[in-house]
Amino acid sequence: MNRTLSQTSILFIFSIVFLSCNSTQKNNNFQLKQGDLLFQNTGTGEIDNAIKEVTATSFSKNYSHVGMALQKDEMWFVVEAIPKEGICLTPLIKFLNRNKNKFNKSQTTVARLDSYYHPYITKAIEYATERIETPYDEIFLWDDKSYYCSELVYKMFSSQDLPKDSIPFLTHPMTFNDSTGNPMPSWASYYETRNQPIPEGIEGTNPNLMASSPHIQFVHDYESE
Repeated sequence: MNRTLSQTSILFIFSIVFLSCNSTQKNNNFQLKQGDLLFQNTGTGEIDNAIKEVTATSFSKNYSHVGMALQKDEMWFVVEAIPKEGICLTPLIKFLNRNKNKFNKSQTTVARLDSYYHPYITKAIEYATERIETPYDEIFLWDDKSYYCSELVYKMFSSQDLPKDSIPFLTHPMTFNDSTGNPMPSWASYYETRNQPIPEGIEGTNPNLMASSPHIQFVHDYESE
């Protein structure tokens, strides 16, 4: 009698564990959506670290790149502005494989805009795709001849019929200084190589500032899959 009861108890517990694991697995089935923002930690290179160091916020510290997801011919891409290539459509798998952690997981997190902005996503994507092959803005100036990653995403919305206070992201004066108020050596070298003055105080934006927007919600982390 006790043995039968024990076996029944074990089977009952096993069933609960199985159903629980199965349920968790279903809840983890993430589906990317048109217009999702992909925030990425692009690594530990000198400029990647310099970007993160001067743009960290209390909410977000590790992002150095951002792009937007779109579906085309039943395939997923990320429209983005990157060095050497400028504005381009990158296959999602290539984007996710760009930089991984020591556990071979992509250091990419997905955020979704509030429903208020969903009607603006189609035109936002059109703005970017119409500018494919536009050069990358390696000087980080706020103009329309070239774009850096977060500048592109910002202008995908600011170019539309949205009041300035309704644009989902902020801009602010950029800084390239360290905690002492002096230019970081890596940035000084970066701009010296390009024969350009450091654009300290020029209006701009960055991935960490965008990630701090109250108008987005983080919905998936590829690094924790």
